[in-house]
Amino acid sequence: MSRFRGYRYGAWHGGPDPLEPPFDVRRALDEIGDDVLNGSSPSEALRRLLQQGANGLRGLDDLRRKVRQRARTARRRGRLDGTLEQVKQLLDRALAAERRELFPDPSDAARLAEAELDALPTDPARAVRELSDYRWRSDEARRAYHEIKDLLRREVLDSQFRGMRDALRGATPEDIARVREMVAALNDMLEADARGEHTQEQFDRFMEQYGDFFPERPENLAELVDALARRAAAQQRLLDSLSDAQRQELSDLMAGALGDAGLAAELDRLQQQLRAARPDLRWGGRERMEGDRPLGLGDATGALQEVADLDELDSMLDQDYPGATLDDVDPELVERALGRQAVDDLEALRRVERELQRQGYLNRSGGALELTPRAVRRLGATALRRVFAVLESPGRGSHEVRDAGAAGEPTGASRAWEYGDEQPLEVVRTVRNAIIRSATRGPVPRSRPTRGRVRLAVEDFEVVETERRTSAAVALLVDLSYSMALRGTWGAAKSTALALHSLVTTRFPQDAIEIIGFSNYARTISQVELAGLSWDMVQGTNLQHGLMLARRHLDRHRQSEPVILVVTDGEPTAHLARDGRAEFAWPPLPETLALTLAEVERCTRRGATINVFMLDQEPALVRFVDELARRNGGRVFSPRPERLGEYVVSDYLHARRGRRAG
Repeated sequence: MSRFRGYRYGAWHGGPDPLEPPFDVRRALDEIGDDVLNGSSPSEALRRLLQQGANGLRGLDDLRRKVRQRARTARRRGRLDGTLEQVKQLLDRALAAERRELFPDPSDAARLAEAELDALPTDPARAVRELSDYRWRSDEARRAYHEIKDLLRREVLDSQFRGMRDALRGATPEDIARVREMVAALNDMLEADARGEHTQEQFDRFMEQYGDFFPERPENLAELVDALARRAAAQQRLLDSLSDAQRQELSDLMAGALGDAGLAAELDRLQQQLRAARPDLRWGGRERMEGDRPLGLGDATGALQEVADLDELDSMLDQDYPGATLDDVDPELVERALGRQAVDDLEALRRVERELQRQGYLNRSGGALELTPRAVRRLGATALRRVFAVLESPGRGSHEVRDAGAAGEPTGASRAWEYGDEQPLEVVRTVRNAIIRSATRGPVPRSRPTRGRVRLAVEDFEVVETERRTSAAVALLVDLSYSMALRGTWGAAKSTALALHSLVTTRFPQDAIEIIGFSNYARTISQVELAGLSWDMVQGTNLQHGLMLARRHLDRHRQSEPVILVVTDGEPTAHLARDGRAEFAWPPLPETLALTLAEVERCTRRGATINVFMLDQEPALVRFVDELARRNGGRVFSPRPERLGEYVVSDYLHARRGRRAG
């Protein structure tokens, strides 16, 4: 830290550093794009990215593996009945020492005492309770019996308040009284909070007086309740995990120990209030623990609490629920389970997710993630680059399109530039106009005069007059039926549609393209919707409806040359009935084939060429497509799925060259 002219300089502590360069998420976006182009939805793609990691960061899958490893270790920590075993050992030691003391004594009182010991119940809880008024003759036995009471009291309190077992070792009656006062004050504070009367000042006073009982050092009542409720829920699951006999024994021992200390009523009151404050926790159910080491009540409760926290963290990191976001993951749970480095890794992944939205690539709508138009444009360009990378490979020639769009061959004339013109500038005439204007009306005003320079104004610009090129109306029909996913062809169809849409809209803007998806019904699909689209989990290939929508698109662009491209892997199996509902049948009904071919005839009379790209060689599909081509005069292609984009884009470019030549 340094001072300079009254200013102080130091590390930034106000959140994200405002001077830090913008976070580059292009690699992450491209990885998401690869998954989307392979058929995933944006939500699935982002989830896979975060699971596998990005930009060299550990992903959620790696963190989950470590969480599950920790959970397995916690479950192998030992048995849950350790306190019962300790009580039995201490009780046996006390009885053995007392009998050794009584044996040499020939008096009737010694025989009566032995008979009393022999008549004790086999249940340790009842035996301990019945011995509460017994007058011990052996000092060793008396110490062992009082150690049972001390052990139970400390273990029970430790199962509710972490660290209490060690803090109360050798506790005096005054120490127990202070614990009783703390629990009563805590209950009063929780009741005030339930009435809406709790204040932070009340909590601060409580912590000032009893803060040594809470090593977690909570900063407010909510944090304290969370810690206590999680431990109380784990204690209840511990009891549920014991056998009926063990549960009864332990409950009786706990009741006896707490009753002697005057704590039973207050702890029962606390348990009820914690349940009311955190009903979302799992307040019951059996847990499976492994290992041979007997665990005391406090250690067993801690192990079950750790298992519950790890299971909860595992679910958070899985992100397998609607609207899941990394903001749902509790960094405190992560740090307790995996350490500080895991929190940093999580924050880096959270930043990737956050920056993708902040920089305008992803939107969250109704809990679902959607690609923005900006991201979809980049995605379409990526798909198109993939196609051209294949088309321009050695031996295939170049298919790069370098014209600006609507401009055609120059006519030799020029005209004044208008807003929206894409024709090349006529530089000589533009400069000539500026010189003439400067000579007649003076130069364009500016703050600093120049010598020997020509200043251009908007009115000076002229563009080269070109012939108008023929435009095309293109309808790309993409099969969305269930079979596309089963055969693994949906990703190729989706990527092809995005590539063609990008090509038409960016390099041939005079052409009109419409993407039409068809399964049991057909529908038009925007570029943004297409990027986030998955196949339809329905049966039916309603090509008839798709051709109807394609014909409507062509009718809206009657001055353009009509082109229909169909990508499918199956023959038509659905058609629209008279009431407008889709009717599906397999094998296809003769009516379905007849209505579909009738729609082919209408498109043919409209002058549209229908080129079909078959993604399967099923004989029925081949027969249908051959009949379609015979009636329409279009072409049939049978590409492998990975070469579909190459075929479709090449066919479109071939058709454009044919029109220019004509």
